[in-house]
Amino acid sequence: MVSARAEDFDVAIIGGGPAGSTCSTLLKKYNPALKVLVVEKEKFPREHIGESQLPPITPVLEEMGVWDKVEAANFPIKIGATYRWGSSPDLWDFEFIPAKYFVSQERPSKLTAQRRMLAFQVERAIYDKILLDHARECGVDVREETSVSDVLKTGDHVDGFVLGDGTTIRARHYIDASGNVGLMRRALGIDITSPTSLRNIAIWDYWENAEWAVNIGTGATRVQVLSIGTGWIWFIPLSPTRTSVGFIVLADYYKQRGISPEEMYCEALSKEPNLQKLLRNAKRDGKVRTTKDWSFYSNRIAGDNWYIIGEAAGFADPILAGGLTLAHTGARQCAYCILESDRDPSGTKWLKTNYERSQIDRVKQYIRFADFWYAANGQFEDLRETTKKIAADAGLELNPREAFRWLSLGGFLLEDVFLPAVGGLDLLATKEITKIFCGTSEVQWELNKFTHFKLNLMGATQEKVPIYHQGRVLRTEAYKRGGRILPMVMLFKSVAETLRTQQDARALHAAFLQLSESFSRQGLPGSIGQLYGTLETMLIDNWVTGRVEAGKPTLNFDPLKYLDPTIHANRDNKDLAGSAG
Repeated sequence: MVSARAEDFDVAIIGGGPAGSTCSTLLKKYNPALKVLVVEKEKFPREHIGESQLPPITPVLEEMGVWDKVEAANFPIKIGATYRWGSSPDLWDFEFIPAKYFVSQERPSKLTAQRRMLAFQVERAIYDKILLDHARECGVDVREETSVSDVLKTGDHVDGFVLGDGTTIRARHYIDASGNVGLMRRALGIDITSPTSLRNIAIWDYWENAEWAVNIGTGATRVQVLSIGTGWIWFIPLSPTRTSVGFIVLADYYKQRGISPEEMYCEALSKEPNLQKLLRNAKRDGKVRTTKDWSFYSNRIAGDNWYIIGEAAGFADPILAGGLTLAHTGARQCAYCILESDRDPSGTKWLKTNYERSQIDRVKQYIRFADFWYAANGQFEDLRETTKKIAADAGLELNPREAFRWLSLGGFLLEDVFLPAVGGLDLLATKEITKIFCGTSEVQWELNKFTHFKLNLMGATQEKVPIYHQGRVLRTEAYKRGGRILPMVMLFKSVAETLRTQQDARALHAAFLQLSESFSRQGLPGSIGQLYGTLETMLIDNWVTGRVEAGKPTLNFDPLKYLDPTIHANRDNKDLAGSAG
């Protein structure tokens, strides 16, 4: 197609949501000379689902220079979530920090150490506009109400975008941030994979002047996630007056019932009489919204001169509230890859390979963990059979009992090279959740079986993995064996180096205490629980071996001696317990 005119840019991005805004802002921050274009088909503000955030977003907003603007919008501070989920009708809380330690501050506040551990609950119409306007202020050419009518390509090479007015956009780098539409992804013929049998429908509306289920200090609360048997309800305050209330239901059940979304929504809320108390003085917008809620990932997210970010790259079920986290962190890494490849084109293949692997693996982890959550809630017939499928997806052939043990020990935790985590949860939190789901009385730690530990690099090969820091992609040492990677950075490196000199349980414990104190003085992550969580993960993945020496004490680590639990029985919403239909 030949257009009337053409424009040239360094980077052209389709989509002005959080992924597009994040990527474009960071590109301009670290290289102001770049010509960056963002085209967005809608006029902001506009509504969008996906309002609940996780703490990893906070440092990205800070790096973008937009955190203060988001804070000024007076969104509720998310300290965690209250769940009714699993085999028991009892409520339980997951908190980023124990609520008793939350220090109230007048808002808008500064970005303190406490706020770095917390997150926002955002009204996306306002939040997304703040981010897009900020990108524009940073020098990005932002064009709203601008559609893309065609993607020009030659093989795996994108030649340009054609806008609705016929203008051709040419660039050195192209980015698809168009959401689940995946405009460029589809044009390139890239398939998606949906590795789960879960197919859900989301139905929701907004309410004015609903009561909050819990008020913590000034402006802080927990979201509510309440299973009612046929699905689950979310209750997410978005401002002092506005609340998002939605219902997730299996698509097959929705079709079976043959009723309207409005009827399904009202029926679900009617099963929660105590939730209705929170809504008794509230007024609905009265416009029920629906969307399909199917987890997937793109089989490729980087190519010759293009990248895919945000929901165009993949989507995981919202039970873990990971959507915005995946969008922000993935878009950040994409920006870093472009900046670094411009500095040194010879490293482009390595950059893209690692970007693609890490982002696809991250979405897959969220999907696996979401499957585990639904299995624990009776959405699959057999919890152990489900864990077998999850282990197989991670490349392990285990019988159901072995797979369940592997998963309950945290066997797929590697979302971040700095510390073992998945879905915003570290290993300790993951173990506590598994205890709740499985109805066991105590958390099992594999490391407590042994008196001595040894670093095991046998059969591993050395390679480099990327660290994204201050606009640069640094190469750091790592070991690879059988598809598993041990990054020699932060906690993994600290544990590995400690094991080179300290191998018996007592000496190792003393060394970990010293390390934890050192990290604390430097303001770095590395609590005693995180150090032991890292050791546990390395033990499960066979990067560490354990043995028992007669007459010597085992490790006997009890995290509750050092840490207040962040997952515990709910203490403030007892009225909501036991309402499951």
